[in-house]
Amino acid sequence: MTNLKYPSRIFLVGPMGAGKTTIGSKLASHLEKEFFDTDKEIENITGANIPLIFELEGEDGFRKRETQVLSQLATKDNILLATGGGIVLRKENREKLKEHGCVIYLHATLDHLLERTAKDRNRPLLQTENPRKTLSDIIQQREPLYREVADVIVETNDKQIYEILQELSKRLLAYQNSQKTH
Repeated sequence: MTNLKYPSRIFLVGPMGAGKTTIGSKLASHLEKEFFDTDKEIENITGANIPLIFELEGEDGFRKRETQVLSQLATKDNILLATGGGIVLRKENREKLKEHGCVIYLHATLDHLLERTAKDRNRPLLQTENPRKTLSDIIQQREPLYREVADVIVETNDKQIYEILQELSKRLLAYQNSQKTH
């Protein structure tokens, strides 16, 4: 049963480590939506993990796959989609996100993101000599793009999942109600 109090399509954007997959799966369950994660979808389609795709196809090859998955899922009803951190790099993706659903930007500080990604070897862009500088550069490039597409911005620093879920539920209700008046 579709819950009409909330937007039919919810897209989570934000940098790696912001909590898109963790928060997204719990929020989808809470809102009775089907959960998808672009990275997992790419892995399911290709049979390869993200680091291997980056190794074989480079970042551009991965981004093409990401755009294809977004195109397939963006018009599906009653979903919550956690996107990859770089999905906003392509203009066509930003347009698709804005056009087809409510976009939530999960924001976290650089220190929190580094803490959350420190031991994760599944993040090819952070396998560098200086992950802090790399992540800082990535955030500097993408932050304006996240803000450009966002309908709702939520801070995830030092918050428990249940607090974030409560805040998101309230903000999504307010968003949905504002859409009905337009």
